[in-house]
Amino acid sequence: MFSRVLSYLREFRHRRYIDGLVRQGLTLGKNVHIFDGVALDAPHCFLISIGDHSVVGANARLIAHDASLKVGLPLARIGRIVIGERCFIGQESIILPGVTIGSNTIVGAGSVVTRDIPAGSVAAGNPARVLCSLEQFLAKHQQQATAGRIFGYGEYDIRVITQKKKAQMIAWLETGKGYIGEQSSF
Repeated sequence: MFSRVLSYLREFRHRRYIDGLVRQGLTLGKNVHIFDGVALDAPHCFLISIGDHSVVGANARLIAHDASLKVGLPLARIGRIVIGERCFIGQESIILPGVTIGSNTIVGAGSVVTRDIPAGSVAAGNPARVLCSLEQFLAKHQQQATAGRIFGYGEYDIRVITQKKKAQMIAWLETGKGYIGEQSSF
């Protein structure tokens, strides 16, 4: 009961934060999911745009300004951040000012994006660089999922998984790759 109340309060606080930034000019498309701990440069949030059906992973940072120039100049650099439609920004990634991330793009967890990423790409690293096309990435994982093990959402959802199912998953992952989802979806 107590954990449910804490979860509700955390969700309420997060929603209030995002709604406040939207009132200040943050542009969000439809069905955008922003996980907890994401920082969206509040004073410059009007320079940030996130397209429809995009996901921003936990603790990611979208920084539309750079005050490092103040070391020698009375200036701070600012720039728009534009994230296209159907993008996935991995957990703890950092997107810097002046960056456009094209639609249908994945940015790997922990990446530092310092320059534009073209549409239909998978990028990762510090600084982030394009690793392959989204099409190549998905084909590779579809092939691996077919050859590996797909754990169904119904049985392996964290809210319902049994100790036995956890042990089975751990044992399988010791010897091979695994995925969670529904095999019928591809």
